[in-house]
Amino acid sequence: MEQIEHKYVKVNGLKLHVAEIGSGNSPVVVFLHGFPEIWYTWRYQMIAVAKAGYRAIAPDFRGYGLSDQPPEPEKTSFLDFANDTLALEDALGISKAFLVGKDFGSIVISRFVNLYEERVSGFIVMGVPFWPPHPLKFKDDLPEGFYISRWGEPGRAEADFGRLDVKTVVRNVYILFSRSEVPIANENQEIMDIVQPSTPLPPWFSEEDLAAYGALYENSGFKTALQVPYRSLHEQFNITDPTVHVPALFIEGKKDYVLKFPGMEDYINGELKTLVPNLETASLPEGNHFVQEQLPDEVNQLVLDFLTKNSKPQ
Repeated sequence: MEQIEHKYVKVNGLKLHVAEIGSGNSPVVVFLHGFPEIWYTWRYQMIAVAKAGYRAIAPDFRGYGLSDQPPEPEKTSFLDFANDTLALEDALGISKAFLVGKDFGSIVISRFVNLYEERVSGFIVMGVPFWPPHPLKFKDDLPEGFYISRWGEPGRAEADFGRLDVKTVVRNVYILFSRSEVPIANENQEIMDIVQPSTPLPPWFSEEDLAAYGALYENSGFKTALQVPYRSLHEQFNITDPTVHVPALFIEGKKDYVLKFPGMEDYINGELKTLVPNLETASLPEGNHFVQEQLPDEVNQLVLDFLTKNSKPQ
């Protein structure tokens, strides 16, 4: 971990915190986090790809971790995150990169590839597959207590989270999202109350890891994190053809609760293959929503195999 360097890069009027490791002249891999994650979620993958000769870069999105808050968090969008990624590459002199995303970071990559495919050598997503620019429908078929519906309601998550310290919020979300069941609260229950205080952390997630996440969210809070992704999922994009042709890999944890969203399996086995014709899928039978932290050795090997296969000689 100590070999990972940290700096700030001015992007679209904001300072983004960027973690980096590897030679400046190497092929670049940009890692984009989800929620409740941060750059730190990629610690194992960054070190692995750097050892293999790549330059690994992992920013905190605007409003997350050590990056600046946007002036109007409630107006922040997936498009902002995609454009920040482009501006970050420009600021660092990167003409083309591999992109690796997890959870809503996969949606940021989807927008980026649709808009700037010429800047992408290939992409890897996990937790959530490539998603075209139309609203998510599965919410309509899940109960009112579905966590995305609850957190999409302005003020609801703020009140729920506000009863607890930041570290406990992150702890509860990690526990909830590690399970194979979709997080759904009862009618008179808040999402944070689904987790009993005595529930242990997953065995692959240490108290030191929790402290690292807690400190980063102590700094940023959850204002932007609730806006993107949860209050931005309805965004519309004027993209006439969302098909992408760069090489792609979807790493699927078979015990990931996201696979139980209504219609998700049908989408993965149908429309997704049409939208991303050069897509490969790798399934990890024991993998949950946090495969990159839960099973780092397996994920690192899949990532390195993909990079090796799709890297042009320097």
